[in-house]
Formats: sequence, structure tokens, C-alpha cells
Amino acid sequence: MAVMHRTLLAAGATVVMVAGTGAVNAGAGMVAPQADVAHHGRAALSEGRLALSVESGSQGPADLENATVRLAFSTPLAGGRELPSSCLWSGETVVLCATGPLRAGGASRRTVIELRTEESTDELTVTVRTHWNGGAVDKHPENNEHEVLVPASGEPTVF
Repeated sequence: MAVMHRTLLAAGATVVMVAGTGAVNAGAGMVAPQADVAHHGRAALSEGRLALSVESGSQGPADLENATVRLAFSTPLAGGRELPSSCLWSGETVVLCATGPLRAGGASRRTVIELRTEESTDELTVTVRTHWNGGAVDKHPENNEHEVLVPASGEPTVF
């Protein structure tokens, strides 16, 4: 029975490591690393064209092999929407983007997306947040979650 229990624990740890590349080993007594992921950037909307630039970084203390930023839009977006190779559509109005490695206190990684709205709009809201952070503990999530109101003025809104 004890051998079977250890085998199941080992199999469970393997699944966690495979499902979350960059996560710490899920062994007994292990503590998840701390990494303060932060997202900042700017968004501009003009004549239905949305330009979005997001800077993602880790303020440490741990480095991250990868993280995923979630971008949700309040307005339906037009078809034929090409995304950077690090991004994919998660729904009609949601995009997920891998950041790549984030070194603690190092340079941030930039994601740039240009999209069009289906219809003309006076404004839209972009919600930016960390979707996945490599299994790290983030004790300061307030700097990686933003709800940004972007007026159709063409002027960038900074967050």
C-alpha cells in the first residue's frame, strides 16, 4: 500500500511539472517561489483601430521561465485578426500571450497587438491581468491587474 501511495504521489508531481512548464518541483515540503509579475503599457483607439503595447516583467525575487498575460476586450473585434506568434485567441474577445522568460529585476518583455473593432465605438475597455505565472506566488497582484478605459481619441492611455 505504501509503495502504491508513493507511486501515485510521484505521478501527480510529474503531471504538475508537465502541465506548468517553469513551475517548481511539486515534491513534499517544497515551497513555490515568489515572483512579483507586473504589467504596464499603453493603449490607443482611433477609427476602430486599437494599438496595444504591454510590458511584462518580474520584480522578483524569483526568475520565471514564462508567464501568460490575458487581454480581454469589452467590444467585439473584427475578423481576420492576426496576432503575434506568442499569442492566441482564447475566445471572441480574449487573447492570451506568452511573455517568454522574465528575469527578476531584469528587462521587461513587450507584446504589441494591433486589432480592429467590428463596429465604430467611442471607447472600449481592455482588462489586462496575469493568467499564469509559472506556479509562483505573487504577493502584489495589484500591479498585474488593470482595467483600462480607452477613448477613441487616438491618444494613448497609459496603465
